[in-house]
Amino acid sequence: MTDTIDRIPTNMRMIFILETLASSGRPLSVAELGETIDLPKPTLHRLCTTLEEDGFLIRDSIGGRLRPARRTRLLASGLLMASQLHIARRMVLTGLASELRETCNFVVAGESGMTYLDRVDTPWPLRYQLPIGAEVPFHCTASGKLFLACHDTVGQDRLLRSMTLSVEGPNTITDVNTMRRELTAIRDSGYSWDNEEFMAGMVAIATPIRDPEGRFAAALAFHAPVQRMTFDEAKSWVPRLKETATQLETLMFGADATL
Repeated sequence: MTDTIDRIPTNMRMIFILETLASSGRPLSVAELGETIDLPKPTLHRLCTTLEEDGFLIRDSIGGRLRPARRTRLLASGLLMASQLHIARRMVLTGLASELRETCNFVVAGESGMTYLDRVDTPWPLRYQLPIGAEVPFHCTASGKLFLACHDTVGQDRLLRSMTLSVEGPNTITDVNTMRRELTAIRDSGYSWDNEEFMAGMVAIATPIRDPEGRFAAALAFHAPVQRMTFDEAKSWVPRLKETATQLETLMFGADATL
């Protein structure tokens, strides 16, 4: 086995580390990486240190475990955008946006908030400008609360302890216990909402896109001004949003997915 390891180029060993972190869905220690990657512990330490120094990995604030950093996420996003999958996803978003006549978004978790990876804007002149690449808070957006709700209680507490529930809109939740109850309601409902929590006059709904292991991969969301759509009207679109999220899951992770 050692001979086989020695023949693996260093860059491929680094890819194995990133691949293991991606498939785990959580931060890992070097020892935990070693349980999957058959490399000597000193070698793993050296490679992880290099990836950390180069901005591909970052240590978790609690426990010092390793997780993907900004450069890894940008790499993953760039590869996704360059693939044929991006074209198919864009067509699905365009179809949903044409039905809603409101802005539809494909959103992923970033370092300190949710990042808009793709979007199709409403044709109406009155719109909220949140361009591709913009990062918005976790605690007061539909996609951000959805991401938080997809964690178990321990994960939620860890994330909530690390963030400030700052006031952004008139209905922003700033109390931790109230937020915990909100996240439980979102988890039970299978979708999330923003009722003027991020911006005054804006409502939003988000549904999860999950990988084959059932883990949160991204959020499908839309937002609209209350002048055109009330909060109750926005919630009436949840079944259609969930249907489209399932379609995106098939495109991204189905047997015929183009990577």
